[in-house]
Amino acid sequence: MPDIELKRIPIEKEKEDQVIIGQGNFSIYTTDNIFRELLTTVPGIKCAVAMNEAEPKLVRYNENDERLGKLATKNALAIGASHIFIIMMQGAYPINVLPTIRNIPGVVTIFVASANPLEVIVAETSLGRAVLGVVDGQTVNSIENDEQRQARRDLVKKIGYILG
Repeated sequence: MPDIELKRIPIEKEKEDQVIIGQGNFSIYTTDNIFRELLTTVPGIKCAVAMNEAEPKLVRYNENDERLGKLATKNALAIGASHIFIIMMQGAYPINVLPTIRNIPGVVTIFVASANPLEVIVAETSLGRAVLGVVDGQTVNSIENDEQRQARRDLVKKIGYILG
């Protein structure tokens, strides 16, 4: 069995950028399909989709924001694993687009959807790379109290998601 090397790939992003990382297939179709679905799901969204293709070993992408496009392609190339896609977006939260993305025929799985600092854990073999998982934010060290719970619920209401 060939050796396996683990790598930690930090995702470059601005603090407010929302990021979705997943895996799919049929990159020549799925890249544009994800992009089109983002634009029609949230009018006015700024976004970029980059997806790594196994053959011819390149990053395919689509964007409507140059900065997000550069970040998406740079991060996808750094991850290097085939069929991994990365969505960088502003003007929407992942919760706004995840149901639509999950229903795209070429999408296999979603690893993470977050604005937190992210690190992708990659395994590399002689064949290539695979994403093992994603570190999403910092280690949790306490349980919310009543005031923190209320503040969370107030924020959810403020941004338009009403709790029943």
